[in-house]
Amino acid sequence: MGFFDRNIARAQSIDGLREAARRRLPRLVFDFFDGGAENELTLNDNRRAFERVRLLPRTLVNVAEVQTRCTALGAPAGFPLAIAPTGGVGYGRHGGDLAIAKAAAQFGIPYTLSTSATASIEEVARIAPGRLWFQAYVLKNQDFFHSLIERARAADYEALVITVDLPVGGKRERDVRNGFRTPFRLTYRSFGDVAMHPRWAFSLLRHGMPVNKNLIGLQRDVTTVAGLASAVGRNYDPSFDWDRLAQVRDRWPRKLIVKGVLRPDDAEKLVQLGADAVVVSNHGGRQLDGACATLDALPGVVRAVAGRIPVWLDGGVRRGVDILKARALGAEGVLVGRATLYGAVAGGDAGAHRALQILTEELVRAMKLCGARRIEDIDASLLAPPHFSTQP
Repeated sequence: MGFFDRNIARAQSIDGLREAARRRLPRLVFDFFDGGAENELTLNDNRRAFERVRLLPRTLVNVAEVQTRCTALGAPAGFPLAIAPTGGVGYGRHGGDLAIAKAAAQFGIPYTLSTSATASIEEVARIAPGRLWFQAYVLKNQDFFHSLIERARAADYEALVITVDLPVGGKRERDVRNGFRTPFRLTYRSFGDVAMHPRWAFSLLRHGMPVNKNLIGLQRDVTTVAGLASAVGRNYDPSFDWDRLAQVRDRWPRKLIVKGVLRPDDAEKLVQLGADAVVVSNHGGRQLDGACATLDALPGVVRAVAGRIPVWLDGGVRRGVDILKARALGAEGVLVGRATLYGAVAGGDAGAHRALQILTEELVRAMKLCGARRIEDIDASLLAPPHFSTQP
């Protein structure tokens, strides 16, 4: 085991993996992954929301063994978590998408492939078979959008994730200050930053510029990586609405997950439309700065849905106890994006595996300390005021 592998194995928290990723990457690339919109109020509040919740643990419960297996979207899962769609992982480490997908399969949890990933729909299905979900960006080119959905069905992805909180990209000021563009270009401004991170730079030289493989062919006249990245931005569809979502529901015969919901009334409409699950998400604080923290929005959405479809939570999960808190507030499970991204960027396959190992070991410890022997034992009775419930 090399020096860097030992560092990954010794990481005791997701913050430790984040620091390892920060050291490996040029600042402009790290900030692209780590940053949020404008003043980053929502980015930071996603984390603070978990810190505001306190627990009332049960005592004198036999927790010599705990069971983490559960149901996730109607099928068995090893833990109540899934991998969130994360674009551009290959800018941090070659093969990073596949590293995360393989780790998810090893832990028995779903992996969501982003449209803007640097691994293709078919490549992930071949190399990392497991529970696969595909997140399709809503594009103006509807024929291409529908072709992505058909490719996911042909590759036997079990669920389609439609992200509805991206009619326009957020203003991420770290990227503006750093001069970051996708794809990355070495400029006089960034040369010193890159030179200080030779391992990352050597990998980029060795493997070449990452490509958003699922988007090849989006515009036939585009033949370069730079042109492809520009075409993606121009092709997001801000006109996508409830009628168009209903058409997607009609075209997709398997599970449909809608991600990017904060309002209870929107969740109610999604139940009526026939969605199979809703994800409470604010895009990790990368779009609307000032949007509600997802954990704060979760109880209202759970009440609106009233058990008719599962509710999942995305945003701010950095500890295993966060999974327990989200479950206690009514989520079926959580999605993690940055946590496994930090691991994959810092250490490839080993880093992605270590990220999930940290989260799941922390969840088991939190369950034992709270007197919860099964995932089903995690309920609102474990919450301290102001979230306290008299539910038996």
